[in-house]
Amino acid sequence: QVQLEESGGGLVQAGDSLRLSCVASGHSISISVMGWFRQAPGKDREFVAAVSRNGGITRYAGSVKGRFTISRDNTENTVYLQMSGLKPEDTAVYYCAADRTVGIYSGTYHKPASYEYWGQGTQVTVSS
Repeated sequence: QVQLEESGGGLVQAGDSLRLSCVASGHSISISVMGWFRQAPGKDREFVAAVSRNGGITRYAGSVKGRFTISRDNTENTVYLQMSGLKPEDTAVYYCAADRTVGIYSGTYHKPASYEYWGQGTQVTVSS
């Protein structure tokens, strides 16, 4: 089993930056791809970013590309999401996700159903 715990959310103004962290515990050595998803009220959970096992390959949703950066520190079992140029439409609960088998080159890394492990989420609110 793997446990994920997010931190770093908060209330910021448009244009500000924020860094989310997600620490994995348990059998974290088995984790392959890790990702960030978000869910706004009344909307489906959507893909934000994903990173490969060694951190060398990243994927982004079009809406955040160029503003958000995902990174991974396997020595600390932590994945980060650096968010800059935040917009009100970025307001959502952000979830960390991990899976043992999904591949960064697969066509499914962006689907919530591809991930076995999830954190509880951290709220990000961007005011205009």
